[in-house]
Amino acid sequence: MSVEVIRARALDGVAHGFLGRRGGVSEGMHAGLNVGVGSNDDPAVVEENRRRACDAVLPGARLVTLYQVHSGDCVTVLAPFEDRLRPRADALVTDRPGLALGILTADCAPVLFADAQAGVVGAAHAGWKGAIGGVTDSTLAAMEALGARRERVVAAVGPCIARGSYEVDGAFFRRFAEADPENERFFADGKAGHFQFDLEAYVAHRLAAAGVKTVEMLGLDTYADADRFFSYRRATHRGEPDYGRQVSIIGLN
Repeated sequence: MSVEVIRARALDGVAHGFLGRRGGVSEGMHAGLNVGVGSNDDPAVVEENRRRACDAVLPGARLVTLYQVHSGDCVTVLAPFEDRLRPRADALVTDRPGLALGILTADCAPVLFADAQAGVVGAAHAGWKGAIGGVTDSTLAAMEALGARRERVVAAVGPCIARGSYEVDGAFFRRFAEADPENERFFADGKAGHFQFDLEAYVAHRLAAAGVKTVEMLGLDTYADADRFFSYRRATHRGEPDYGRQVSIIGLN
C-alpha cells in the first residue's frame, strides 16, 4: 500500500501533506506508517516509515521534527538537526528550502501554515494545552520574524479527535470558560458532569482571531477511523499498552 497523503486546498502550490497510518511497514498495534520515535515500535521500522513519509511529500528533503511537550513554544529552523538534538517545543518554522517540517500527532491537531509569497512555512502541534497556551500565535510570530505577513498566511487544521469523540470533564470546561467566556461555544453537553470539546473548531478560531484570513478544517476524526489514523485515546480505551503516531509535513521546494 502506498503512503496516503491528505492535502488541503488552502495550501495548493506548497509541498505539504497530512499523513495517517496507510503505507507504512510497522506491524501489530503500530501497524502502518508509525513515525513515533517515542513509541515502543522497532526503531529501524520507525526510521523507514519516516523516510517514506518524507519522500511522499517532499522527496530529497530532510525531515525535521521536535521533542513535543504540549507547550506554546515555536522554534525557527535554519538548518537540519539530529533527532537526538530535537528541541523541546511544539511548533517550527523555516524559510529554507529542503527542510520538511514535521509534526507528530495521535489525536491532537496538526496545523500547517504557509505564506507562499514570502517563502515561509510553519507547522504546529496543537493539543488542548498547546492550543490554549498560544502555540498557533507563537508560530505566526515566528513566521513574521522571517518576513511573512499574517494577512497572507493560510493555514489548515488536519486530522484530529472530533467533538463527538472527545469527552472532557467539568474542570477542563471551566479552564477554557475562565480563559474566555466565549469558549463555551466549543463545548456540547455530554453525560452528567461532562462535555464534548471541539478541538478543531477552537484551533481554527484561534487562527482567525490572530488575523489568519484563510483557515481550512479537514474535518477528519482520528479516534473514529482506526483503519486510517492512530489515536492515543482509542488505544487507551482499548487497553493497548502503546500507540502509533502520524505525521504532518510541510516544506519549501
